Amino acid sequence: METFDSKKTSLYEILKSIHEGKIQLPDFQRGWVWDDNRIKGILASVAKSFPIGAVMLLENGNESIRFKTKAIEGAPEVNGKKPEMLILDGQQRLTSLYQAIISNKVVKTRNAKGYEINRWYYIDMQKALDPDTDLEEAIFSINENKIITENIGRDVVLDLTTREKEFENMMYPVSLIDEYDTWFPSFFEFWEYDKEKIKFWNEFHRRIILGFNNYSLPVIEMTKENPKEAVCQVFEKVNTGGVSLSVFELLTASFASEEFDLKEDWNHIKLKFKSYKVLDKTSEIDFIQAITLFSTYRRKVDLEQVGQKDNFPAVSAKRKEMLNLELSDYKKYRNQVLEGFIKASKILVENHIFHSRDVPYTTQLVPMAAILSQLGKDVDNMGNKTKLMRWFWCGVFGELYGSANETRYALDIVQVVDWILKDGPEPKTIYDANFVPSRLHTLRTRNSAAYKGIYAILMDDNTRDWLSGTKIDISTYFSESIDIHHIFPVAWCEKNKNTISRDEYDSIINKTPLSGRTNRIVSGDAPSKYLDRIKKNVGVADDEFLEILKSHVVNPEFMYKDDFKGFFNDRKERILQKIEKAMGKAIMREQSLTEEGEYVNDEEFADETVDFS
Repeated sequence: METFDSKKTSLYEILKSIHEGKIQLPDFQRGWVWDDNRIKGILASVAKSFPIGAVMLLENGNESIRFKTKAIEGAPEVNGKKPEMLILDGQQRLTSLYQAIISNKVVKTRNAKGYEINRWYYIDMQKALDPDTDLEEAIFSINENKIITENIGRDVVLDLTTREKEFENMMYPVSLIDEYDTWFPSFFEFWEYDKEKIKFWNEFHRRIILGFNNYSLPVIEMTKENPKEAVCQVFEKVNTGGVSLSVFELLTASFASEEFDLKEDWNHIKLKFKSYKVLDKTSEIDFIQAITLFSTYRRKVDLEQVGQKDNFPAVSAKRKEMLNLELSDYKKYRNQVLEGFIKASKILVENHIFHSRDVPYTTQLVPMAAILSQLGKDVDNMGNKTKLMRWFWCGVFGELYGSANETRYALDIVQVVDWILKDGPEPKTIYDANFVPSRLHTLRTRNSAAYKGIYAILMDDNTRDWLSGTKIDISTYFSESIDIHHIFPVAWCEKNKNTISRDEYDSIINKTPLSGRTNRIVSGDAPSKYLDRIKKNVGVADDEFLEILKSHVVNPEFMYKDDFKGFFNDRKERILQKIEKAMGKAIMREQSLTEEGEYVNDEEFADETVDFS
């Protein structure tokens, strides 16, 4: 059976159906965004009988696709009237044409600078019939008052405030193209039935008015038998001239048909997340994906508990499953998953990830929140939490959550929960994780998840700021503006006599968390010089100062000797040992990694800073 039909349809038939409420928009379709120039452009295209692209409509009435609907902007309120068709693609074009031609109201649009303006649209009749003038030049817009002035408003250039002035200036209102029979008799009367003016009108009517009235465009009508996935894919992929829609917006419309405002609920969730800096970048899509993952996992678990042995539904967080998320499941698991995200943020803070900018993979928070939704209080057991973090660090240092993560998410929630609660086999994420020692040389900015991971584990040995001597925790991280800074300063490394390559001095091996105040004292001097300055300011015994330095996974002896090579090789080994401890896996030292292409630093600054406001 055909799931769509393609045909040519009169533009006026479509615009009339919009006016009568027979054609409406799904409520999630974003607002009308076309500017003044684009409106003039599409009017000119119709006037010249140029194609403006196909329109795609969906037949209303599929019980599995229940969208809350609304009228096109500028059209009469529908007041509960059910549409025959919904606009899938073509909202911007149809809204522009409806408002300019049918609505008989001033059009609210924007100018080229983005300012909101009110415009009426006109056709300069003489230009329109001039063979040496492009028809596009004949179509123009005028302000709400229908007066164009010069010399700071002193001189009136064009006045179209009355019908008589339209006749006098030979300017035809686009808003009356569909009602031309109400305009031209008065036009004839104004010109006292002058034969030349009548002849002129007849030619204008034939070439321009009928061009609009006879214009047809291709319409693709999807039947109501189409599955929900097919309809949603159209929304996501074919919004030509508009803005593509997310899964969240599609679900918002679906839930709205059941009188549930998903956007408003997300606003409440964001307020709860606001207290947790780690969750600053967690999006509505992340939240929906985590609920989908958890709800499909719970379906499997519930069937296992009633004795089913096989043929389990898939555990998934792919787009299809997200689009099929039922409102009942959303409501059922919403609070559990919300608490899962909050618990994830608290655990990451315990592991020295204090801000969303320092989260290695925001994508990994999706399975982590779902896993914690299932574990509940069981994660508070030290052994269980250690296992969870081992899975987390393997994902980070194995760099496994960069793209196409949905399959891994499904494996994670099943395998990690089974591993933690039932001592099952190690999860595939742990098995797949591998860290190559040479990767340390290429970790230079926060663009890399492993870079952020190392930044965090450098703080897990009671790391203390060199100047204040205070332990770096969530309080001092924000109060003292802790960030990652060079140990051997860039200025010193770049001196010709030192012959240290940027690949070395800019890598994570030569960086450590310090306060902004400490970094200012470091300046661009050799370590042997700035360490003496810092020690005088901190006011502690030599042994204690050495312990403070050692808390940064360094051997102070190399720093006091200004021995970059010795420092670099020693610290590289120390960092590798910390990565091994976090992953619970040995790292083969002889491995090397050859990167394709040439490294380009997207963050051209020596010391990376974060906004703590």
